[in-house]
Amino acid sequence: MIEQTTISSRAWAALVLLALIWGASFVSIRIALDEIGPLTSVAHRTFWAMLVLWLVVAVMRLPIPRDPAIWGAFLIMGLLNNVIPFGLMAWGQLHIESGLTSILNAATAVFGVLLAAIFFADERLSPRKVIGVTLGFAGVATAIGLENLRDFDLRSLAQLAVLGGTVSYALAGVWARKMLAGLAPQVAAAGMLTGSTLVTLPLALIVEGPMRFDLQTDTLLAIAYYAVIATAGAYLLYYYVLARAGSGNLLLVTLLIAPVGIVLGALILGEALNPNAYAGFGLLALGLIILDGRLWHRLRKTRPLAAD
Repeated sequence: MIEQTTISSRAWAALVLLALIWGASFVSIRIALDEIGPLTSVAHRTFWAMLVLWLVVAVMRLPIPRDPAIWGAFLIMGLLNNVIPFGLMAWGQLHIESGLTSILNAATAVFGVLLAAIFFADERLSPRKVIGVTLGFAGVATAIGLENLRDFDLRSLAQLAVLGGTVSYALAGVWARKMLAGLAPQVAAAGMLTGSTLVTLPLALIVEGPMRFDLQTDTLLAIAYYAVIATAGAYLLYYYVLARAGSGNLLLVTLLIAPVGIVLGALILGEALNPNAYAGFGLLALGLIILDGRLWHRLRKTRPLAAD
């Protein structure tokens, strides 16, 4: 039998820190979108984060890959983990609340577990994971509200765009484990963001025009946060957890992000979400608990003691 990957206490601590960082990024991105376009927002995010990470690589004197196949893998990783999801979610946030975006982003964990089960023998889909995934999908459906899909409008399209980004994130987790395993996290993250920037920078220039730097202070601070901290710093944590917990377990972080995004969206942006959104998140959170399995195993271990 192939041993299944689990989440250590240290990896869980990294997941919680990653959730706090990324949860705040939804608010910072929404602030920046008041003054710059979504593609320009993504270009800022990938470009500045790329520079920071290559500086880290240089200071640490890490070897830079020379194999063209690895650089091709960086480009695809950049598309899957940055260009597509960042673009879709930034556009989606123009039409829905940042808190709701963070809730829908949690679907990444559901798609991540499904795709990891397809591609990796040590992350197979057990009965427990099937229950967790099912609850996750139920949570997404509840958060969106099926009536919103029936009465299709711009808001519905924005929610579907965010979900499209979550599928791309899930594919990226699989791609990273298959193609970038063995690389130093700093090099993997810098290479990925280089691939992203090669796409986002010219695309933003063509569609939205040259980058402006005569921006409001709030906008500049928001860009600095989501580029340097929520991208450059966060991806170092991302690859750390990936190596220690597997791609399916890594993407459970998206369920932890939602409460952070909801609270900050309410406090900073004054957002008020539909009760369906909170009910949907409740189902997603329950799915997280079941997917993780620790509580389930503890209950099974303590059950004989309770019978005595």
